[in-house]
Amino acid sequence: MKLNHVNHKEGITWIRQGFWLFKKNPLGFLMLVFMYIFFAQLSILIPVIGVFAVLLLTPALSVGFMTACRQAIQEERILPTAYLAAFRLPSTLARKRILQLGLIYTACILILSFLVSLIVDFEALLPLLTSDQAPSAEAMQQLYKLAFIGGLLYIPVAMLMWFAPLLVAWAEMPVMQAIFSSWMACWSNRAAFAYYLVIWGIVLVALPMMIGGLLDAIDLGSIASYIVAPISMAGLTIMYCSFFATWKGCFTDNNIEQLSTEG
Repeated sequence: MKLNHVNHKEGITWIRQGFWLFKKNPLGFLMLVFMYIFFAQLSILIPVIGVFAVLLLTPALSVGFMTACRQAIQEERILPTAYLAAFRLPSTLARKRILQLGLIYTACILILSFLVSLIVDFEALLPLLTSDQAPSAEAMQQLYKLAFIGGLLYIPVAMLMWFAPLLVAWAEMPVMQAIFSSWMACWSNRAAFAYYLVIWGIVLVALPMMIGGLLDAIDLGSIASYIVAPISMAGLTIMYCSFFATWKGCFTDNNIEQLSTEG
């Protein structure tokens, strides 16, 4: 397994390749993303245990979606059982390591949540959930503060875990080596990742807000969700497909699936 160093322009190439991959089987990928969102929302309804289950299984589900990307490139059918790929690895040790990654990820998120709670006033956010009235300026300030600080603190966690599940599952690396290699891949190619994340931030955050604001301005706010939701869902799915492109861009192995650069 060889770590590649790419220039910042590779960030847009990853997005183009993600879109190309999405077009290989859009219904299959949309099904997988919908299943994940449904599973996450259903799990949250189970106090405490549900949230832990989602966090614990996140690395395994990541391997499953990336396996589906491989299947799409090889013109194979994408099935819901793709999410079980991590539990079907031939190596028992690799399966155990995936669960160990889940425990580490869970611990990281819990620590991150604790740190955020020390900075953000969550009591000020309660009216957003319990009141039908317009949120106060203080509540919005705390909401923006939560998003900014939470996102900032999550960046190191994302760098540690971005490639770790695949390095464990496909390169058979030990857990700590996989985490370190993931960090090095993200740090070595930070310019490309910054370019990549800024573009996705515009597509998934700024663009839906702009469309929603425009519809509100022409008194069509009631239909905003019917327009923004499908766009956001498609964008989110393409972003997940582009994760596979980042993997192929940052690492080289002996079994390379070719990705098209046609956008």
